[in-house]
Amino acid sequence: MIKNTIKFRSVIAVSALAIFSSCSNTKFLKEGQLLYTGAEVKVEGDSISKKQKKALKSELEDNLTPKPNSSFLGLRPKLYAYNIAKEPKKDKGFNYWLKYKFGEKPVLLGDVDREFNKDIIVNYSENKGYFNAQAKYDTVSKNKKAQVIYTLKPGNQYLISQVKFQEDSTLINKEIQNLKDKSLLKVGNPFDLGVIKAERERIDNGLKEKGFYYFNADNIIVQADSTVAKNHKVELNVKLKEQTPDLAKEQFTIDNVIVFPNYNIRDVKEGKYQIPMDKDSLSKYAYGDIYVIDPEHKFKPKIFDRALYFKKGDIYNRADHNLTLNRLISLGVFKFVKNDFIVSDSLNHKFDAYYSLTPRQIQSLRLETLGRTNSANYGGGEVNLNWTHRNFFRGAEQFKASVYGAFDVQMGGAKDANNIIRVGAKTELSIPRIVAPFRFNSSSAFVPRTNIALGYEYQSRTELYTLHNFNASFGYVWKENVRKEHDLKVIDITMVAPQTITDKYREQINGNPEKGIPPNPTLGRVVVKQLIFGPTYTYTYTNTTSPQANTIYYRGMLDLAGNLTGLLTGANAKKGDQKDIFGVPFSQYAKMEHDFRFYHKFNEKTSLASRVIAGIAYPYGNSEFVPYSRQFFVGGSNSIRAFRARTLGPGSYDPRTQKASFFFDQAGDVKLELNAEYRANIVKFLNVAAFVDAGNIWLINNEINAQGQITRPGGKFSKDFLNELAVGAGVGLRLDFSILILRLDLAMPLRVPYYEKGDRWVLDRIKFGDSSWRKDNLILNIAIGYPF
Repeated sequence: MIKNTIKFRSVIAVSALAIFSSCSNTKFLKEGQLLYTGAEVKVEGDSISKKQKKALKSELEDNLTPKPNSSFLGLRPKLYAYNIAKEPKKDKGFNYWLKYKFGEKPVLLGDVDREFNKDIIVNYSENKGYFNAQAKYDTVSKNKKAQVIYTLKPGNQYLISQVKFQEDSTLINKEIQNLKDKSLLKVGNPFDLGVIKAERERIDNGLKEKGFYYFNADNIIVQADSTVAKNHKVELNVKLKEQTPDLAKEQFTIDNVIVFPNYNIRDVKEGKYQIPMDKDSLSKYAYGDIYVIDPEHKFKPKIFDRALYFKKGDIYNRADHNLTLNRLISLGVFKFVKNDFIVSDSLNHKFDAYYSLTPRQIQSLRLETLGRTNSANYGGGEVNLNWTHRNFFRGAEQFKASVYGAFDVQMGGAKDANNIIRVGAKTELSIPRIVAPFRFNSSSAFVPRTNIALGYEYQSRTELYTLHNFNASFGYVWKENVRKEHDLKVIDITMVAPQTITDKYREQINGNPEKGIPPNPTLGRVVVKQLIFGPTYTYTYTNTTSPQANTIYYRGMLDLAGNLTGLLTGANAKKGDQKDIFGVPFSQYAKMEHDFRFYHKFNEKTSLASRVIAGIAYPYGNSEFVPYSRQFFVGGSNSIRAFRARTLGPGSYDPRTQKASFFFDQAGDVKLELNAEYRANIVKFLNVAAFVDAGNIWLINNEINAQGQITRPGGKFSKDFLNELAVGAGVGLRLDFSILILRLDLAMPLRVPYYEKGDRWVLDRIKFGDSSWRKDNLILNIAIGYPF
């Protein structure tokens, strides 16, 4: 409670500081003190181009220390907060947070070592090839503020005229000569110490792949000679240092591979493990070419045979070294993985590879409770009891079982909306290999998995219907690398069976002329018996964890239900020839969806996120319509936020014409959604956003009731689909509490597709002072995490 109060007061304080920090910070300075406002570097001379000057100036200014106090729109609110906050008596509380967490101590001119910065400028310039550079500095002060101006005369930039790799008869030199064709040092390029360091690392990495385990990049020296060439040229000579240790020059091979799968540091202290091990005692633990020291037989040895890429007699290489470590970790059963190489035969340059693996807790039981709300005026909670076994058959198989119960209660809006209750159980067995009649070899750092899942859910929508939902799947998940993942479900089965359907719901399906209720067969497809089976495939690519400014995320999904069965049986629902399995018509359709996201980082505090989702589900053969559970929906906190969940579409259909309790059930066969969001960090925990969302869903085929009427007019996809896009915009707060991100988005519609043509843009209708308008058009979304 205290933490929440502090954070609330923090938001108020930050807002106040934005107003009052225009007051001068210099009045807090003592006599003789000057506030340091930063440095500027001027590059003089005609020997380099304007482009070179600009690049050098920017790089040099980035390297100067210290940095001045941060500013925002010319103000320094963090410095002002430090100055006005009282000295706290304890290392906690609001004053402590304001002064030392949010606030910044003033950076004074006396804190600046100008001679040191001048040396940095000269050294950096020479490292970039501007030899014999000269620098000086001047200090400009006014109104108790000071700026330091550094002037650099760099001279001409030296270029590489020749690159030599010194030769001799040793094995290591032969391998270095084999690496020189891909050298980063190119004739004609500027001399650059950073590139030279990268070249040393490149050679080191190349030698590590050839068995030189004890080699180090520092064993390489690149000598630069500017005296042998004219016109500002330099020759580079790449060679081994004379003091390179003999061990670093030797190529090592693997002798024995020894695994301790139940390693514990306490057992080591008690003498239960010995590294290196006595060779005579290893034989009883042999499994092929490896030794697994597991007296209690907690793990099957074959899991290590598949995970380890080192075999007896192999030349050591770093790729297999890292690959093995990553695969052992990705098994999911080991908390720590430690690797040691110990020389076993110094004459023949062999060492043993030891893997000490500390298991995670094999079994765990976890109880989870959560509360939630959504923009469809529902609130509720969920309770989950989860049991996990991480070594189910002693082969690092992960078995998960859970039971859960959930409820959603109507909290406003339509008076006759209905509550939802869900109770279910699910199990999943994940095997760390591909279980198939064919052999699957993967050189990825991630262990491929076979997943088998089984689940059941009972769903009750009070006063309307109850459903039984059974599902089962068998498939594979494998990752090519950290960016690319494949998820193939060879078979994915869903069986939906209604238990009860109330008269109230049947009345909505069949219609009641006396009450003015038209037939709506769309609702009937929610409670019809459904059998859905077939393969699904999902491909994911992402590089969002990389530090670069532009990153992307892509997820593509393909769902083929009942296709082979429909083809073999000759099913044709449109001609009345619909086929059944166990008395239930099976669904036949093809569905695909593409989710593409682009992220651009302007700087450390601001970024732009955008997303495009496009999908289509096409029914054919044994089905005239796509099952309701496989259709698309839009609206809500992670979609088009200006419209409540599942209330938008299809097309220009006006969902307000439906009875209120079925207002939130709009589904379609085609989906297009576009989102853009600008994100900015204000203080450590507080982020703001401005966003625009657009999109809609459509139908492939019109739905016709018993009277021959189209139940959702305007819902079919047509060439006019762009005119039926909904548009919404808004602003949001993201409160980053480390363990979770609480998101609050306030959105309003800008374009409503079910209004009359020519009248769909609603900017001229905005009436912020009208309470009824605010209630219907300002949508507050509360959610956890980012929308995309």
